[in-house]
Amino acid sequence: MTDSSDVTACDGEREPDPSDSLRTFGAVVQALREHAGLSRVEFGAQVRFSKHTVESVELGRRMPDVAFVERAEEVLGNTGALRRGAQYVTRGRGDVGLAVWFRRWARLEREAVSLCTYECRLVPGLLQSEAYARAVFEGTVPVAPDEQLESFMAKRMERQRLLFERPTTPFSFIVEEHVFRRRFGDAQQVRGMLDHALALSAPRNVTLQIVPLEAGLHACLDGPVQLLETPKGQRLGYSEGQQNGRLISDPKEVSLLQQRYDTLRSQALNAKDSRGLLERLRGEL
Repeated sequence: MTDSSDVTACDGEREPDPSDSLRTFGAVVQALREHAGLSRVEFGAQVRFSKHTVESVELGRRMPDVAFVERAEEVLGNTGALRRGAQYVTRGRGDVGLAVWFRRWARLEREAVSLCTYECRLVPGLLQSEAYARAVFEGTVPVAPDEQLESFMAKRMERQRLLFERPTTPFSFIVEEHVFRRRFGDAQQVRGMLDHALALSAPRNVTLQIVPLEAGLHACLDGPVQLLETPKGQRLGYSEGQQNGRLISDPKEVSLLQQRYDTLRSQALNAKDSRGLLERLRGEL
């Protein structure tokens, strides 16, 4: 049994907007990498981070993880420059575009070794098309100003990079059929949403299962839930409602939610049949 150290360590650590110190640190990393004759892909392989993560750090868009700094030091000569410089890097306002109650979970899911999502209200954020996400944000009350809406959109689309940046991390989605049947915009936008969900769920590490309308009542009727496992083996849950979200760390409660999720997984259509259902829905438009 692990303690709650993973949760505590991640509390408040957010993806920042570029700040002067972040840009400076990123420029130093880039200069040292180029001096070593390494491309971002080659460097990323050596520090065990994706090319996109390396790029984000170098451009000052991402707060460097401790692991990134330590591995980068080893690869780039152990001069101590990165370790010392990292002490003075300050965070920007990386929480812009994320609901206050969701920020902590968003930080955790970027480090998770597995992520499970059950959704009964709307298409999960990690699978939403741009048009669908925009329709969701435009329908919020109170109405979001244009600048804030664009910030929401940018953050929503950025989160989806997780599915590509972490090809060995299992992502499981279980979604109610009626979610994909709910209309928004015109037929072309709905087709685009279905195509997007099909494309993002195509990689081998991503599984999308649909709970068909005829499945009847099931164990997850209390509402949507997300579950993840941290690199240290801690299992956590997250549930969300109107204007609030709750991070769940109690092992007994998380275990119960996992049991419900696993039960629903057996009741939902398998991945192949789920894709077939989405393709049929697309053909009906």
